[in-house]
Amino acid sequence: MGPKKGKGKEKCKDSSEMSPSPKYPACLRAVSPTSVAITIHAKPGSKLASITDFNDDALSVQIDAPAKDGEANAALLDYISSVLGVKRRQLSIGSGSKSRGKLVLVEEVTLQGVFDALDKCFKAR
Repeated sequence: MGPKKGKGKEKCKDSSEMSPSPKYPACLRAVSPTSVAITIHAKPGSKLASITDFNDDALSVQIDAPAKDGEANAALLDYISSVLGVKRRQLSIGSGSKSRGKLVLVEEVTLQGVFDALDKCFKAR
């Protein structure tokens, strides 16, 4: 009698038949429906703040501030907020505040919105 009627195989079959989700670089991931984490490779001490690469590994960003006393971190968050068109208070450094590899968290945004803004800025350079 049947509570086990086709349980396991149908679930796998259903998930593979779902429409594919859009492909985003691995450096972007949704943390919640309204939060996105961005893996960033920061290059402080540059003359101009800009995005130099956008791939699966990380979003490479040159920062126009020295890497001392948190100046580069503040400049990075200011620059990313301007690129994304969000308020500075929506961004925070989740990890890597003392290294070049950082995880920046963006609140009150969608993954698609972040991807579109970064892609547009990267292609416009």
